[in-house]
Amino acid sequence: MTDTLVIEIAMQSMIVAAKMSAPVLLTALGVGFAISLFQSVTQIQEATLSFVPKAIAIGAALLLTGNWMLREMMTFTVQMFEKIPTLLS
Repeated sequence: MTDTLVIEIAMQSMIVAAKMSAPVLLTALGVGFAISLFQSVTQIQEATLSFVPKAIAIGAALLLTGNWMLREMMTFTVQMFEKIPTLLS
């Protein structure tokens, strides 16, 4: 197993991790920005106001992208298991 192969596997792992976290993080970022904009416009400074919409939006994002995320993870895992014989030699 060469150092190039290790770096390639690490890079693939980080790309998959970024792709898995992107829908949830971007949803939370968008909803958080919208709520903070609403709070600054209306001058309502309630800390709990941002929690419930974020939780609902993240749940919806997981429902919408969960199937894709599962397929991506399964594809990556199968590829890693298929590489095991070449890694051992």
